[in-house]
Amino acid sequence: MSSDFSSTLASQNRSFDLVKWELKPAAVLLLELNRPQKLNALNKGLLENLSKLLEVAAACDDVNCVVLTGGRKAFSVGADVEDMAQRGLAAYLDDDRLRYWKSIETFPKPIVAAVSGYVLGGGCELMMLCDIAIAAETAQFGQPEITIASIPGDGGTQRLPRLVGKSAAMQMILTGQHLGARHMLDIGLISEVAREEDLLTRAIELAQLIASHPTEATQSAKAAVLAAYELPLQEGLIRERELTSKTFATEDRVKKLAEFFEKRKSRSKSGDR
Repeated sequence: MSSDFSSTLASQNRSFDLVKWELKPAAVLLLELNRPQKLNALNKGLLENLSKLLEVAAACDDVNCVVLTGGRKAFSVGADVEDMAQRGLAAYLDDDRLRYWKSIETFPKPIVAAVSGYVLGGGCELMMLCDIAIAAETAQFGQPEITIASIPGDGGTQRLPRLVGKSAAMQMILTGQHLGARHMLDIGLISEVAREEDLLTRAIELAQLIASHPTEATQSAKAAVLAAYELPLQEGLIRERELTSKTFATEDRVKKLAEFFEKRKSRSKSGDR
């Protein structure tokens, strides 16, 4: 049974003040972190909003890809330090907070991050949960937890080395320095740099291209690539084979193969004339 994103949200009667959402053409959902007065610091409420919106999007047929963005001043400056200061370790180990992070991590559909301004701490860690990241030329990245006598605690020490290698990860984590978008492109943390005024347009364009492909295939592709970070090579190859085999049984594959052979047949006939 198909489901519609807007209708599903309306039926749940929930408020999402800390994350704006907008359905774009071609089955793309735009999500915008909306805590500008705190530079999109990731308090529990914002993470809950994001988690719940993604939960609905995962089940809706009119969302095939998500674009996640923030403000021009900041995608996100990371964890809500005020909350951490008030509640200490309890804020960090809060079961709800950890569950929201996990639900974002396990969202099955592709996510394109469009980041500008500060992309720091938990903000950088949130970006790393996305599948493709593009950045404005002026974006500044960092894992500055060391400057407040701590370390990245929402995946930074584990995902960053896997994405950029040990040396580059150690530099970011041990120095706490802010580094520019071009540097992040060079070390492979992001895939593109765009002008600020073109950033969102480009992210939506990428998302619409992804969304134009069969959903089961894009989700299988995402799962297979992520397995490379979770599994040893031989186990990863088995997982890839399992996911590839699943695509052979889909109606979309039968349809796309038929279209492929029809196009080739037409080109062949054109060449004969």
